[in-house]
Amino acid sequence: MSKMELKKRLVEVCIARQQKTAAELQHEVDETLRLSNEYGAPKDRYDPFRTKLMNQNNLFAQQLSQANTLLVTLQKIPLDKEISTIEFGAIVITNKQKIFVSVGLGKIMLDGEAYYAISPKVPIFGAMRGKKAGDTFTFNGQTFEIKEVF
Repeated sequence: MSKMELKKRLVEVCIARQQKTAAELQHEVDETLRLSNEYGAPKDRYDPFRTKLMNQNNLFAQQLSQANTLLVTLQKIPLDKEISTIEFGAIVITNKQKIFVSVGLGKIMLDGEAYYAISPKVPIFGAMRGKKAGDTFTFNGQTFEIKEVF
């Protein structure tokens, strides 16, 4: 599999995972609204059950908004751009792990290999930003050797 095919598949897996998360959150938003509508008008000014439902709905709506933002970010990853230094959209192969600079989704399994999808906002990205194959960087007392960047 070529490097571009690998990146395309990795992006597809990340998008599918994020779409699933967004769909689950949308279901929760819909469900809390349904329960709230079935419950009816507040029983009094301090109706705790209705307040709890509305707080849950607001929380799920915020999480859904964040999930949709991550989905849009994933869709912006350039699949045909040649990347030689570590930046957004890069796959970084080190002597210790494989990192995909995209959004913070954590461990992604693809063809039996573990890749770690990280956000450009996390500290490890700051330690490796702008580096290229053959360079090293230190993070949390560990030295990483960069084998490939694409």
